[in-house]
Amino acid sequence: MAEMTEEKLAEFLEPLKEILSRYEKKERYLIPVLQEAQEEYGYLPEEVMKEIALGLNLSLSQVYGVVTFYSQFHQQPRGNNIIRVCMGTACHVRGGEGILNAIKDELGIEAGETTDDLEFTLESVACIGACGLAPVIMVNDDTHGRLTPEKVPEIMAKYK
Repeated sequence: MAEMTEEKLAEFLEPLKEILSRYEKKERYLIPVLQEAQEEYGYLPEEVMKEIALGLNLSLSQVYGVVTFYSQFHQQPRGNNIIRVCMGTACHVRGGEGILNAIKDELGIEAGETTDDLEFTLESVACIGACGLAPVIMVNDDTHGRLTPEKVPEIMAKYK
């Protein structure tokens, strides 16, 4: 995050202090606190992780270790629309790589990145579980199957 004055930082962390006030200062509450903080901020910036460490009497490395271990936690802002491209066997065999490349070209980002306007985050995933529709993507909770690279611009337009 950009440099913040102490006053701005205190204001930024106010919702987190409210979250922390509902928990005892014990390690076992780390995951629920992280989940609530991410729900509040959209991701877990370093300032938030530092405050959680202080609030639960943990080291920053303990908090960081949990955040980096679990894929549900994010350290960077994420887009309003999360695109998951299936790269499982069925999708791979039926052209998943071409779909991923078409989306990368359409959005100008790589897998694991978010567009500058925070509209889209692109993820490559091992399996979506819709092998009969391969190749398949999910945009938020919507599944799009039997795709071709040519269908990508039309699908992306629905979410812009």
